[in-house]
Order: sequence, then C-alpha cells, then structure tokens
Amino acid sequence: MRSDVIKKGNSRAPHRSLLRATGQIRDARDFEKPFVAVCNSYCDIVPGHVHLQAFARVVKDAIRQAGGIPFEFNTIAVDDGIAMGHEGMRYSLPSRELIADAVETMIAAHCFDAMICIPNCDKIVPGMLMGAARANLPTVFISGGPMRAGMDASGNKVDLITVFEGVGKQAAGEISEARLLELEEVACPTCGSCSGMFTANSMNCLCEALGVALPGNGTILATDPRREELARCAARQVMSLLADNVRFGDIVTPDAIDNAMALDVAMGGSTNTVLHVLALAHETGLEYPVSRFNEVAERVPHLTKISPAWDGDRQWHIEDVDAAGGVQAILAELALKPGTLRLDARTVTGKTLGQNLEGMINRNRDCIRPVANPHAARGALAVLFGSLAPEGSVIKVGAVDAHQMVFRGPARVFECEEDAVNAVCAGDLEPGCVVVVRNEGPRGGPGMREMLQLTSMLKGMPLGADIALITDGRFSGGSRGLCIGHVAPEAAEGGAIGLVADGDMISIDLGARKMDLEVDEDEMAVRRAGWEPPAAKYQRGWLSRYTRMVTNASRGAVLA
Repeated sequence: MRSDVIKKGNSRAPHRSLLRATGQIRDARDFEKPFVAVCNSYCDIVPGHVHLQAFARVVKDAIRQAGGIPFEFNTIAVDDGIAMGHEGMRYSLPSRELIADAVETMIAAHCFDAMICIPNCDKIVPGMLMGAARANLPTVFISGGPMRAGMDASGNKVDLITVFEGVGKQAAGEISEARLLELEEVACPTCGSCSGMFTANSMNCLCEALGVALPGNGTILATDPRREELARCAARQVMSLLADNVRFGDIVTPDAIDNAMALDVAMGGSTNTVLHVLALAHETGLEYPVSRFNEVAERVPHLTKISPAWDGDRQWHIEDVDAAGGVQAILAELALKPGTLRLDARTVTGKTLGQNLEGMINRNRDCIRPVANPHAARGALAVLFGSLAPEGSVIKVGAVDAHQMVFRGPARVFECEEDAVNAVCAGDLEPGCVVVVRNEGPRGGPGMREMLQLTSMLKGMPLGADIALITDGRFSGGSRGLCIGHVAPEAAEGGAIGLVADGDMISIDLGARKMDLEVDEDEMAVRRAGWEPPAAKYQRGWLSRYTRMVTNASRGAVLA
C-alpha cells in the first residue's frame, strides 16, 4: 500500500505515534488497512456546504465498515452568489487553483491510498477534480446534493436567479419591494447547491458522465435520504477501486470528457463548465482544444431546458430532472443516437457507461425530451470564433431567445462591470446596442468575475431582450440571454476586445458560431500600435501572483 511509507517499519514509529494521536487509529490492526482521504469542503457561509460536516461522517463510517481508515481534511469554499457584485468575486475563480493545490498537497504529504471528494458548489468541484487528477489515486466524487426549489405564495417555483432578476424588475418598477422581499425569503429553502442548472449542479451532473461519480450524484436532493445511501455506496466503491487499482487517470480520458460535454450540451449546462473541463484536461495531460466542444455539440441534441432557461411558459429545476430519471435518463436518451456517447468508457461503478445505462428509462418526456424530438438538433453550448475572438468565446445558446440568434449592433464599451451596471441603472443604454465589458478576464480582472448582477438586471428589464453582452469575463450558470463570455485573447493581453471603440459594429451569428468586429485591418493596426497593457490592479497578495501566472480562458484559465 502507498500508505506503508508512513506506517511500516521501526523508523516509522514516530509517524505511528502521531497517527495514534489522531484518534483514527483505534487498534494496531488499523495500520494494516488502507488509509482513505476524505476531502471535504464544509463551511458555514455556503448553503451548499453547511451540511457537509455531518455528511462526511456518513462517508467516514462507511469507509471504516468497508475496511478502510478514513482521514478527513477540508478545503476552502467561496460562495459565488455571496461574492457576486463586489471585490470578493475576483477571488472565486482563483480559489479553484488553491483548492487543487490543497488536494495535491494533502495527498502527497500524507501518502493516502485512495480518496473520496465531497464538493458541491461553484469552484470547489473543478478544484477537487484538478487536484484529483494530479494525485491520480482511486477516487470517487460524492457531492452534497442540490437544493429544493423555492415556492412563492402563489405556488410558483422560484430560485436564486428569480431573486437576482427581481432586483432588476424592482428597479424598473415592475415589482414592489414587498414582492422582492418575498422572493428573497423563499427562493433558497434548504441546504444544497442552488436548484437550477447553474455551475454547481452542472459540474456535479458532469461528474456522473465523466465517470468519477455514481449515478444520482448530480440530481438527488441534499435533503433526500437517498443522498446518504449514495454516500455509503461511494465509500464502498472507492474500496473496490482500490482493490482493483483503478485510478482517476484510468477513468478520465478524452472519451470520458467527450461524454461529460455531451451531457453538458444536451442539458444546457453552465458556460463555466467549458472553462473547468479545459482545466481538467490540462491537469490530466490531455489535449482537448476548445474547438472540440463545437464538434461534440454538432452531434448531440439539446434535450432539457432547466432553470435559468424556460421551456415555453414552464421552468424545470434539478428536482424535476431527478424525478424524470436524473442524469442517467438524459444519457440513456442520448445513447439511442449512435455515435453520440462513448459507451465503452470506464466509470467508478466498475462498469462501462453503456452498462450503467442498461434498463434506464425517461420518466418525463416533457422535462427530458426524447432524442427524436429535441429542443434543437445541436447542443445548448457553443464556442464562437471570429475577428473579435480568434481563440474562442462561449455562450449558452440554449438560453437565447430565437429572435437574437443573429444580432448586429454598435458597441457600447465599458472598462469594468461596475460601469456597465451604473449605465443600466441610469437608463443609459439604447436598444440594439452591443454592450462590451472588458478588462474582466482572468488576468485583467483579475479573477474573471461572474457578472450575474449585470445579466440579471438586464433580463429583469424590458431592454434586456434587445441588447447583446460581450465580455472577456464570465457569467454565472444562472445567466441567460445573448451573453457571450470567455472572449480570448482577453483585453489585458492585447486581444481585439481591448481595441473596440464605441460605435464599432459587431455582428453575431450563433448558428454559424461566428462573432466579428467590423473594423478594417488598417484601422486595427493603428489601434494595436497605440495600445499599452493596463497596469496590474494588485501589487501584493494572492491576486498579484495570480495575475502574473494565469492564462486566458481558451486554456481554461490555468496557471502557467
């Protein structure tokens, strides 16, 4: 066993003495058993994580019953919703790197034999995935589970995005302060990751398709008793993987990533998944260019429209997907179309993806469309290229209204998110314009802040249906509409988005996957000659180091 390095032989008597002091060694025979890391992310400030301390105890008890010795450690966790709209959001994406480093450090320093990861929200899932890729141990992911959707006094389902968009509606005079307060009080009724197909739930669902989590991981609610039983199964399964020496890298292959992205574009996941999958591929040493996302989307139909998207006048939530059969039901529908999935990919169940899907049925063909009757023939995420984004940009095309699939308008340029928000509040935007928010990329931000406040305010106002938004920053998984992010190269590295001037015409064709700046090359050459890189916003601390080391979105915003 790998852990023998710290527990075998006379020279390791001091190590064993310290291990006895942890209380995890209850008998001398425990030194003969595998040491299993339980990588948790409990904290009191993130609703998706407040229950994970008790949840981890279920996992640890099951590991011990299965013949392992559990050792729990914690990572940090940033709540994107609470960090939204202020300086704290600059720390969210960078926290992913700290989490990956923490996982790598704890596993390497203590010679664990296997690992269970307990993430749930925002950057914790991808951070742990990246750390697991570096550690390359037998590993199973078991998330804390999604939140139940809220319910207002009229019986309508609501969620966090309802509140964010309510801020814009209240500012526009469409709803009262009393209505906004009602939404605030009922939108987030339980612990768990927010109830729509936002970034956290997107990533937890992707873990199933990727093969690193058991079926049910993405959709069984945090408060459902089945969640604890899934945790026990995960504990037993990691011991089985250890016995068979099946490591993380044996499961996470290009085919597995294709399966994850097939699910993503079929269910209309968060645009942030593109960023995180690129980062995971980097950590596993795999070549997975951003253009491959479009190749997957070409063969994968769009089957579900989950909040923040609307399915006509209905809005589905994660609990509805679970009732319909969960992620496995979506994958089973996709499997009916030959070539859509890599069905021989390995998973932590010990079976292939195809074997996992045997006997699965779709119990709600309104929530999860049959593959023969999709919302669209192509997947719900798209990477746009063109003169404004030579290295790519990302949009959740499945959450865009049909009348905005082709858009052309004059640029209205803002140097930061706050300036754009102030313009929205002041009524200082014209219908038909293209709002360009730059210097918000990984390096320029720094931290590539999510702009849910801005997108929600726009969608909460009538003006939002007639405006496009482009940025080198990113959007929350809760954003919808003609919002194009991850523009690369970013402004801070001399990308075309940094050279756009007010009034420049920008054309967008989502069907053609194109986005162009209609400025001739001679004028662009003049602008490039006059461009100077902006001064770094931070001269000390973590964000100063992050600014110097981070790459752009087309490379997953990993550190170089």
